[in-house]
Amino acid sequence: MNTLHLTLKKQWFDMILSGIKTEEYREIKPYWTKRFYSKRYHYICFRNGYARDAPSLTIELKAIRFGTGKPEWGAEANKKYFVLYLGKIINTKNIDK
Repeated sequence: MNTLHLTLKKQWFDMILSGIKTEEYREIKPYWTKRFYSKRYHYICFRNGYARDAPSLTIELKAIRFGTGKPEWGAEANKKYFVLYLGKIINTKNIDK
């Protein structure tokens, strides 16, 4: 199974971890177009930072579609994005709970 690796700011990471945020957004640019169309991803591994022991979580990726995002989840109003629809959390690492 292919896993997409993405780094997030703490605010968005925590919202996904808590189940509040169920979508992630990436700008429609050649970089993301190439990454999303070159492979079919089944999971996303989100990391909060770049440290070796940074908190991380692996989550199901249900779909990637074009669409607008929610401003309260970090998207600009009326801007088109790749919208990554998130499923259930598979596992977590280095998270204090």
